[in-house]
Amino acid sequence: MKDRARDMIISDGEAISTLEIEAVLLTHPCVLEAAVVGKNDDWLGKTPCAFVKLKEGFCCGGNSSTSSKEIIKFCGDKLPAYMVPKAVIFGDLPLNSTGKIQKFVLREKANKQVCAETTMLHE
Repeated sequence: MKDRARDMIISDGEAISTLEIEAVLLTHPCVLEAAVVGKNDDWLGKTPCAFVKLKEGFCCGGNSSTSSKEIIKFCGDKLPAYMVPKAVIFGDLPLNSTGKIQKFVLREKANKQVCAETTMLHE
């Protein structure tokens, strides 16, 4: 129950449903799995951070691949600006024994990990 309350992010006074962002991410043709968590932000409180696992045969980075900027643009075309993820991290998503995504692990990772294929947009 406590984790479900965390499916809402308050960013700059706006209530954001991570489930709504995840639903949009899953409509991208290259995305197999997606999860969104709140990442701490000094100005906005929290911002949406997307974790994405790509379908087999797709990769992140390079000319013929899916990039974090592409994912952010895709979301920007379908969501209000305040709901668009400000960071995208590619890779496998941690699952519990029943196959549910462990968002608490992703929250920790979002707030301490900086990886090569992360795009942070503050402009």
